[in-house]
Amino acid sequence: MQFKHPEILYFLFLLAIPILVHLFQLRRFRKEYFTNVRFLKELSMQTRKSSKIKKWLLLCTRLLLLACLIIAFAQPFFKAKGDSNKGNEMVILLDNSFSMQARGSKGELLKRAVQDLLENTPENQQFSLITNTNAWWDTDIKSMQKELQNLPYSDVPFRPDFLLTKAQAKKPNTGKDIVVITDAVNLDSKDLQKFTTSPLYAVIAEAQNTSNISIDSVYISQAMDNFYEIKVDMQAYGEFEDEIPVALYNGNNLTAKTIVKFDTERKSAAFTIPKKDFHGYVSVNDNSLAYDNTYYFSISKPEKSNVTAIGETAKNNFLARIYTDDDFNFTASELSGLDYNSLEKQDAIILNELKEIPQSLITTLKDFYAKGGNIVIIPSSEGSLQNLNVLLGAFGAAYKPLTQNKRQITKISFNHPLYQTVFEKKTDNFQYPTVNAGFTLSGNALPVLTYDDQTPFLTSMSNKLGSVYVFSAAINKMNSNFQNSPLIVPTFYNMAQNSGKTGISAITIGENQSMLLDAVLSKDEVLTVRNADSDFIPMQQVLNNKVKLSFGDYPETAGNYAVTKGNEALKNISFNHARTESNLGLQNKAILKDFTETESVSTVYNDIKSERTASELWKWFVIGTLIFLLLELLIQKFVK
Repeated sequence: MQFKHPEILYFLFLLAIPILVHLFQLRRFRKEYFTNVRFLKELSMQTRKSSKIKKWLLLCTRLLLLACLIIAFAQPFFKAKGDSNKGNEMVILLDNSFSMQARGSKGELLKRAVQDLLENTPENQQFSLITNTNAWWDTDIKSMQKELQNLPYSDVPFRPDFLLTKAQAKKPNTGKDIVVITDAVNLDSKDLQKFTTSPLYAVIAEAQNTSNISIDSVYISQAMDNFYEIKVDMQAYGEFEDEIPVALYNGNNLTAKTIVKFDTERKSAAFTIPKKDFHGYVSVNDNSLAYDNTYYFSISKPEKSNVTAIGETAKNNFLARIYTDDDFNFTASELSGLDYNSLEKQDAIILNELKEIPQSLITTLKDFYAKGGNIVIIPSSEGSLQNLNVLLGAFGAAYKPLTQNKRQITKISFNHPLYQTVFEKKTDNFQYPTVNAGFTLSGNALPVLTYDDQTPFLTSMSNKLGSVYVFSAAINKMNSNFQNSPLIVPTFYNMAQNSGKTGISAITIGENQSMLLDAVLSKDEVLTVRNADSDFIPMQQVLNNKVKLSFGDYPETAGNYAVTKGNEALKNISFNHARTESNLGLQNKAILKDFTETESVSTVYNDIKSERTASELWKWFVIGTLIFLLLELLIQKFVK
């Protein structure tokens, strides 16, 4: 027990006063004379004995009364259990990831959490608030009201270990009371043990409905003469008994609508649209998360891709039949007559069985690939292995010596971008092409077509802008029947496509994707990405007559945008958030096992207050004083 005013305890010496009073009676006795001495003597003895008991009782009650009164003024108390944490800083981690859009019993989880903070945080409480993307240090609830009410959702995952490390670095020598407000969906924090010495509280928001539908991708499944058939891939988490409407918008105009029955987890919807500019989105309505119900995408009017083949004229004839004038600007050239200046204007360059590749061409191809061009390498059986490996070494691959054994091409990588839209279903029963002689490819390239001995026939490498496709064998009719295979057309057709001129533009925010754009900029000019609500300047690199744009974590909001040069719109472009928060069933409370789980921040503040408030005992001593005062009165009245 401790005292707020221990100096008052000196007044306990006053207890000596009643003791002295009772020991030295100042009252004088008066004599009375009676005839029966024997009787009076007996009466006198009995009276003196009862009087002595009464005096001692009165002495005890008065001593206790006075002691309780003095101790009450000294204000005794017991030290609080959490007294050592009284100087702690309050740190609140608020999860504002997209999964907090789910609805709980009282509305959207994030909005309810914000309301809980606004209603139950004391006005004089200082705290630091950290969300997935922002931090406010040493603030109070009145100053934070506007920011909390306008707090946006974020596609950045909620990582309490990372956020707590940031708070620790801000004030490394200050104790902390840590409050985490989250739904624990997709929670992945493996390093919370070092914070377990601090008081830890978790307010876990629970969604009533964990079923959700996510639009994962949109792609062109078939290109016809005047129309595109596009596919919309969707993922269902949970069960949906009713059919779900799917709508397609070009700008703000409804273009088409269909319904989908989710009898399996993954379903697709198909739409047919004219083969011209499209700048819109596809949407579903699932009464759950909103952020993944809309997928923005743009399709530019197709432009012809520029393709050049370098090799003997006779060997380039099959390429001329694939790269027709409808879709390509195709040129073929002998190595001796090659115009190097024209190469930078191409979208794809094909090295068709060159026996010798000059160093100047290798240098040009490396630069071409770095700027986003596609390269196709078909080796010659008569070529120099050393010369070929000088070329492949620039792209991280290599050939092993030529072998003369016959091999069949038996495996197709159906998920590779070359074949994603080619096959309606996977098949293992097709006419296997054969190769009589070829090299063996090594390196970190992705296999596209594979021999029956599991070595690659065709591989690919990519730098996110351009691609390099490498065959392991010559495909002339003397060495292979690959030219007669049904695979020949889609393989070469798709290898020459420039994704910037054909296909769908839909960039995922935060994946640091890049794109090439045909544009010529002066010294002080920059390209801007904008829509009606916002704009930003992406990182850009000028590459001759092209500009490489890198977007990083921008924009902050998904939607349709335009790349502009001044007031001139150069290209439509669309952005979407990653679908990492779509599965509400991935709740991981185990990460927070060391936290005290509560229902509201008001409980947190009450617990902290009760643990750090000392037990005041002066009231009990005042009550004791009154009791002993009452006891003295009773003794005076009833004890004879």
